[in-house]
Amino acid sequence: MEKVWHKAYAPGVPYEIDFERITMSRVLSRTASKYPDGKALNWMGNVISYQELDGLVNRFARALTDLGVKPGDKVALLMPNLPQVVIADYATFRIGAVCVMNNPLYTERELKHQLNDSESKVAVALDLLLPRMLNLKKETGLETIITCHINDYLPFLKRILYPLVKKGMFRKVEPQEGVYQFTDLIKKYPSDPVEDRSNWEDVAALLYTGGTTGLSKGVMQTHANLSINVQQFAAWLPGIAAGEKLLADLPYFHTAGFTIMQNLPVWMGLESITLPRPDPASVLEAVKKYKPAYLPGVPTIYNGLLNNDQFRQMDLSFIKGYFSGGAPLPVDTYKRLKELNGADLLSIYGLTECTVTATVSPWGGKVKPGTEGLPVPNTEIKIVDIETGTKEMAAGEAGEILIKGPQVMKGYYKNPAATEQVIKDGWLYTGDIGFLDAEGYLSVVDRKKDIIIAGGFNVYPNEVDDVLFAHPGILEACTVGVPDEYRGETVESYIVVQPGETLTEEEVVSYCRKNLAAYKVPKQIFFIEQLPKSSIGKILRREVKEMALGKMTEAQ
Repeated sequence: MEKVWHKAYAPGVPYEIDFERITMSRVLSRTASKYPDGKALNWMGNVISYQELDGLVNRFARALTDLGVKPGDKVALLMPNLPQVVIADYATFRIGAVCVMNNPLYTERELKHQLNDSESKVAVALDLLLPRMLNLKKETGLETIITCHINDYLPFLKRILYPLVKKGMFRKVEPQEGVYQFTDLIKKYPSDPVEDRSNWEDVAALLYTGGTTGLSKGVMQTHANLSINVQQFAAWLPGIAAGEKLLADLPYFHTAGFTIMQNLPVWMGLESITLPRPDPASVLEAVKKYKPAYLPGVPTIYNGLLNNDQFRQMDLSFIKGYFSGGAPLPVDTYKRLKELNGADLLSIYGLTECTVTATVSPWGGKVKPGTEGLPVPNTEIKIVDIETGTKEMAAGEAGEILIKGPQVMKGYYKNPAATEQVIKDGWLYTGDIGFLDAEGYLSVVDRKKDIIIAGGFNVYPNEVDDVLFAHPGILEACTVGVPDEYRGETVESYIVVQPGETLTEEEVVSYCRKNLAAYKVPKQIFFIEQLPKSSIGKILRREVKEMALGKMTEAQ
């Protein structure tokens, strides 16, 4: 496979390309015409071709229209990775409505806020969530609920056996007003083309962010944002061929899963191996069975795989690339993955507010472990001082990361004040701390709010974590700052030990002293069985900090 790093790139000078003004809904129809028999979705062995997928989207688009959904109306989705998510998303795009992505594990309180804030009229949800959705229907503007079943698109034999194996997983949906079954609706309508009402500048999706630290905000991603960010990523990765397999192991309701797991395959004609649970065991089974060319993941997924003998001993020559995002990839993890089969490992940096991708490691070019690569086409990155946000920092100097590019969101839905706080003169203020080196490679140090100021010194938790991750006896680690009368804040680390290993606090502290400046060394080490993680497997530092503060309160 030909791999080319864009020689046109120069530090501080955006690499420019011309984008095609085509919405993702129209891209699907084009891909279906170009590769009608090409494999679009592989759901536990049941393959849906691109032509079939386009037809299912047309069917569901007609269903939504007959249920009264108009352009601009909001359609909420609450499911793990299932074929129905992709069908519903693209049907919503196609009729000019807006899909609202929700984490199905959220509580009623969190979902109530997001459904009310988004003004969602229709919800497409997993059947197990029906009791919760009926409760929410009374407290929100929901008018219609469409239920989906995990076994709707299973192969025939599995469809028969799965309920027997997973007894109790399925909830019988009784006929009632305002409640429909997904497959019943699909069967009612023809698959021939419908009018595509997706418009380039219109909002295509709302993805909510920041819900665990207050009221979540709906990020408005336009059809232009979605299409352009896919084109940016595809342009940075020449040589990926239609028909190759990508493991869709990150949730579609998360911005990385939404763009890279769902939309990128449609643009490139890839076969998407749809995986409902993004845990190392499920990923390992899918890798063994389907042999994907591209294996995305977050650091915890990769660490889990690397600590599995089966994975390490497999012939992984079929893997051409690893796509790492969600959190900075520890250098030790990068090296261990690289040693397996030499495949390219791309670190991706971005956030929901810039669709997902701002920088990526050069495909086939110079990769610097520990960095997040270079800006994707038509994107600028700038580092400014933390205090005022106006002084541009020199190469190697840390500050807040700013992003400018056509993938930056339209704004927060119904929240112009919050939008003005993060978008200034076209620059997105990310709240992340990082620096650019002399060649323009971005390193992400930490979140602005996560910096620990101990005795007047800045301590970046990610730096401490990287050192801890490199210890052979440590599986996972998370460092936080807690109040300290003398130092202002002090450093604590929470550690999960490798299976079969034993460690003492003294051993860990001694190891840190050899690898960190004295003020960065954790003052306390806590060993725990597991760290709290998000739906994509990202370690939740804020929850670890709450745990640490709780320990302080108990000790007083």
